[in-house]
Order: sequence, then structure tokens, then C-alpha cells
Amino acid sequence: MDQNDIQQLFTEEKLTELLPPGRADEFFEALLGDAAEGSYDIKLGHPQYNPKEQTLQLTLELHERPGKCLACNLTYGLPEVFSRHPIINLNGLVAEIDKLLGDRANCQEWRLGATRQASKSLHMMPLIIKLSTA
Repeated sequence: MDQNDIQQLFTEEKLTELLPPGRADEFFEALLGDAAEGSYDIKLGHPQYNPKEQTLQLTLELHERPGKCLACNLTYGLPEVFSRHPIINLNGLVAEIDKLLGDRANCQEWRLGATRQASKSLHMMPLIIKLSTA
């Protein structure tokens, strides 16, 4: 398995299927009682494969919604929240990625890294998946 395999598997359409655009609305509806109160949309960024460490890293991208504020204090605690929130469902997301990888590799464990601010309107959290390959 190499980065080319990863790019072929994780098309833009597949990334959208794995983490649908409406997931942020569902999350904010559960969290705040109104999806319109949410300050960001969540998108799954293209993965990078590290053969040396046997990891696949995807990014949860938090895109500021028009007229809202994506403040650091809203996003830095999110890795812990997202790790266990049933609507975000990272366990299910990783299970779907495991299926997608087929016999190329198996997802062993995962973790979310710290939120980093890419720009005022974009914050990112790395989803790091440890793989075992045949």
C-alpha cells in the first residue's frame, strides 16, 4: 500500500460519504438544541499514509460558517468531545475506513490529535489511525 492507493480509495466523494455534510447540523442540534447555532461545518480532509509508522492520517476540518465565529476556545477541547460523541461517531468512521481498506490493511487503533488553527476560518484536528498490513 502506498499514497497512490490511498488517493484512489479516498476520493472527494468517498470522504463526503464517510463524513456527510449534515453531520455538523446533527451535532449542533444535539449539543445546542438548534443546528443554526453551530459555528462550523465539519469536513474530512484527504488522508496521508506514513508507511514507516504504519499510520493513516485524515483531518477533521472545521470550517467557519458565514456570520459565525470560529474561536479557538470553541475548538481546542473538541478532540476529547469528538472522540466519544455518538453523532460524530469516530468509532463508526474508523470501522468504515477499515472496510474501505479491505485486505490492504486493518485499522488497529485511532486517536485525535490536538486542534490547530490553519486560519481564522479553518481549524483542523488530525485523526491518526494505526494500521497493520498483511
